Amino acid sequence: MTAFSLEPEHLAWCAELRIQAAERLRPLAEKGEPGRVNRPLVAELGTLGLLPRLFTSGALDLCLMRESLAYACTEAETALALQGLGAHPVHACGTQAQRTRWLPLVADGSAVAAFALSEPGAGSDAAALSLAAHSDGESAWRLTGVKCWISNAPEADFYSVFARTTPGAGARGVTAFLVPADRPGLTGTGLDMLSPHPIGALAFDAVPVTADDVLGEVDRGFRVAMHTLNLFRPSVGALAVGMAQAALDATLAHTAGRDAFGGKLRALQTVSHQVAEMALRTEAARLMVYAAATAYDAGAPDVPQRAAMAKLLATETAQYVVDAAVQLHGARALRRGHLLEHLYREVRAPRIYEGASEVQRSIIAKELYESCDKEPDAGQEAP
Repeated sequence: MTAFSLEPEHLAWCAELRIQAAERLRPLAEKGEPGRVNRPLVAELGTLGLLPRLFTSGALDLCLMRESLAYACTEAETALALQGLGAHPVHACGTQAQRTRWLPLVADGSAVAAFALSEPGAGSDAAALSLAAHSDGESAWRLTGVKCWISNAPEADFYSVFARTTPGAGARGVTAFLVPADRPGLTGTGLDMLSPHPIGALAFDAVPVTADDVLGEVDRGFRVAMHTLNLFRPSVGALAVGMAQAALDATLAHTAGRDAFGGKLRALQTVSHQVAEMALRTEAARLMVYAAATAYDAGAPDVPQRAAMAKLLATETAQYVVDAAVQLHGARALRRGHLLEHLYREVRAPRIYEGASEVQRSIIAKELYESCDKEPDAGQEAP
């Protein structure tokens, strides 16, 4: 099915990505150790030319990459996305020296990046972060505190870290820093999570940083974080759409071939209607993701609202579709190693990271009411 009037070259590229993911990336993913950075997989993403596209393509291309890879190899999709998430603050807000030092290594897969925003007490409420940047002389600081739920930690080669430089200033007192993993005082531990991605905690014990490590401007780091999330939130939706489509296609094949109650499962109205609902929601989510990405590329003013809507709808849809697929497959889908067993574990996290579903609803409502406030006659009946 063609969605959002994608150009033929886009469709051909997506088909090629699925083949590459199945034939070249999935074998490397299967050799990886759960919970660890799979460096051969990251390197292959660079060899295929996908990592450099993180810095040369727009939001729509990013969504097409993530959706296509997720359909055939979620591990490859995640490795690509984490490189982009960790390195985008450097690409968008870094100095020439920072970009020259790190971006070529990210692009060829020889350096692993990470985005370090969340903390034990500041997950959904990112502006409440408490990692402290204490002044250590003119244009120098010492970072002290903890980051948690950080993808690629503690194995990344550098981190885009968000720390509080001005106490009590909320979002306006946060600064973004580029922190190489070998800085003294920086340690980390891995966390054993439901999904097999590398996720860990970082401890900062007076880690030294200077003005040369600042990404953007001092006390304006929250803008760096939001700029990054506005780009990547629609693409989280694209990941979800890719998983939903994989679950839907598996369900179509299963219900068309499975004998039950004197015929094929597809002949049962309750089954065919369930499959139709799965397809309907998947396509609706896809359209919203593409629309949000296109708005981002066009510089539209309502990107935060569109990004939140796309991420919310697509991740909630994927949860529904994968769960329905498991139900229609029965016990076989719960067997370790089955595609749906894998997707069932993978699909839960996107509803939480990069802003939980509840946060997306708050963003949507905030944007709607702000638009209302700009129109003084809004809501009044015409005479």
